[in-house]
Amino acid sequence: MQTSSEVPGTSGADTSAGSPDRPAPQRRRVGIDYVLTALTRWWTIEVAGTVDQAAVIEKRRAECELTARYLLMVCMSAGIAILGMLLSSPAVVIGAMLIAPLMDPIMGVGFALAVGDFSWLRKSLRSLFIGVGLAILFCALIVVFSPIKNVTPEIAARTQPNLFDLMVAIFSAIAGAYAVIRGREGTIVGVAIATALMPPLAAVGYGLATLNSTVFSGALLLFVTNLTAIALTATAMARGYGFSTSLTPKQSRWQALFIFGAFVALAVPLGLSLYRIGWEANTTRQINSVVAEVFDGRATVREMQPSFDADPLSVTATVYTPQIIGDAEQRASRLLEEQLGRPVEIRLTQIRYGTSAQAREEAELGRARAQEVEAARQARSIAERLAILAGVPIEDVTIDREQRRALVTARPLDGATLAAYRELERRVDATEPEWDIRIEPPLRALPQVRLSEEGEDDALAPTAEGRRALNLAVWAQRRVGIPLRISGTERQLAAVRGILGEAQVDVVEEVTEPETGDEPRAIEVGWAIPEG
Repeated sequence: MQTSSEVPGTSGADTSAGSPDRPAPQRRRVGIDYVLTALTRWWTIEVAGTVDQAAVIEKRRAECELTARYLLMVCMSAGIAILGMLLSSPAVVIGAMLIAPLMDPIMGVGFALAVGDFSWLRKSLRSLFIGVGLAILFCALIVVFSPIKNVTPEIAARTQPNLFDLMVAIFSAIAGAYAVIRGREGTIVGVAIATALMPPLAAVGYGLATLNSTVFSGALLLFVTNLTAIALTATAMARGYGFSTSLTPKQSRWQALFIFGAFVALAVPLGLSLYRIGWEANTTRQINSVVAEVFDGRATVREMQPSFDADPLSVTATVYTPQIIGDAEQRASRLLEEQLGRPVEIRLTQIRYGTSAQAREEAELGRARAQEVEAARQARSIAERLAILAGVPIEDVTIDREQRRALVTARPLDGATLAAYRELERRVDATEPEWDIRIEPPLRALPQVRLSEEGEDDALAPTAEGRRALNLAVWAQRRVGIPLRISGTERQLAAVRGILGEAQVDVVEEVTEPETGDEPRAIEVGWAIPEG
């Protein structure tokens, strides 16, 4: 007979037998504890216990050494990557991924963090940083001497990383770390292709060589994302597989917090980038839907070019329609403004299809409008490139479509000389021979004009270097509009007076006398900035 002090379901017999009278939460907790204990035992014995940790660490440590082979493979992979990107050849770019020399030191960083071997960590980081720097400089050198310097689709694809790139890197890193731990390193090839370490570095080198900050920063963020994901995921996998570590429990907790914080720090900007990409895709669908609605679903929209950074949002498109609608642009703009909640400017080129004479005339008119749209697209493309090169918003670029002129005042960039700004202008101008491209540089120091004696009368004349400096000064004066100040003896000034006169630039001369008997062989050139 049960006494009043006994509670049903709490006796030893009831607990061991799983009495039906036991409270449900307690039974559930016992079941969960049993499952967790079983899983932990299985993982420790059957999975982690079968890994030869010493062999894995020894091999990882050996492959993190800074060797001549490693540096050679870095250069070869970087060269293949940048050439494939300049040629816009995905097959060649994939070939660069297959070499994957940077995977070894990155995996080394991850495993060194896991086991707490800071000597190994320093060696891995040394190999990694030297390899990264060498790859960037080698790619930049190839771009400098390359006749092709356009931003190809392969380069552009590495300039806007998003949250999906981080997820790809994490999943690929899990596969790669598993392959390393379990001795199935053939999988590393697939991981190298998925995470694509070298193409982003090649794009960084391109951005450095062309002074394109947008390409440089975007590609660098993608590389850092892949690098961090691989290294920290390898650390987490090694700890999960029970690799012996010298870290204390407190250090292990800090390590876990660091890994979590690093992933969060990457996820925030990449998530914002993914949100913007999604918004642009959704907005493009809305634009198509609105234009189709304006034409009662009987029109076909082609060559749509939305400009999301413009204010108001700008859209150009060609519409093939059986009937020309006079106020189609106004109606589409109003509908889009209601849906998007922001000003929208739409320019539609309507081309009527048919066989009648009137239709042919309208088709001719449509083609003329299409040419106008193409001219607008070209002008927009020039403005976007100039804005990127000059480091200013696109609204600061002045475009004269009738005269085919483009002008922008460049923002001062650290380390950029007048020669650099002139080279940027030359590159854009070379791709648009029908346009007059002008980049107005910030005020920078002008180089000296070196002279040498020529002829029997020992007259002074600019050397080859001096002529280049003089041409640069002439270009800068025409762009900036401030007179040049040239300082030298009368004999020196006479050597350049004719050249500057032919160039028709404003010059202020300062005649000086040498302090010693030796006449200097260079003319000082500066800006004659008015006081006050």
